Amino acid sequence: MRRWPRELRGQTIYIQQDNAPSHVPGDDEEFAMAVAQIGLDIRLINQPANSPNLNVLDLGFFASLQSFNYEKISRNLDDLIQNVKTEFYKYDPDTLNRVFLTLQGCMIEVMKDRGGNRYEIPHMDKDKLEAVGMLPTSLCVDRQLYEDVVASLGH
Repeated sequence: MRRWPRELRGQTIYIQQDNAPSHVPGDDEEFAMAVAQIGLDIRLINQPANSPNLNVLDLGFFASLQSFNYEKISRNLDDLIQNVKTEFYKYDPDTLNRVFLTLQGCMIEVMKDRGGNRYEIPHMDKDKLEAVGMLPTSLCVDRQLYEDVVASLGH
C-alpha cells in the first residue's frame, strides 16, 4: 500500500490470472475480506480460455529470457538454474516493455473482435520507434471501442 501511487488510490485494481486451478477464484470470500481490510478495490479476473496471446509469459517473456540462456553453457541443473537467475536479474526492462506493448496490442485486437481470437498479432515497428526514442510504455484504446466493449458487457 505504501508503494501504490496516491493518484491511483481510488481506482479499481484488476489482477488478471490464467485459469490454473491453483489460483484464487474471483469470488473468494477470504480474499474479499482481506482486500476490504486494506481499503483498496482489488478484483480478480481470469484471462479468457485458450488465449496464449493474453498471457505475457507465453507471449514473449519466457522466449526472450530463454534466448539469452542459449548463450550460456549449462553442464547440470544447478548451472541451468544459476544461468536463468543471472539472465533474469540483468534482463533489460526495455525488452520487457516491448513484450507488454505486444500484449496490449493483442488486448486491443481482442476488443475489436468482441472477445474473439480471429486477429493477427499487431506489429508497430518497435525497432524504429525505439531508435528515435518514441517507443511508448502503453497503448491508447479508442474511446468508442472502449465504450462499445463496456456496453457489450452490460455494465
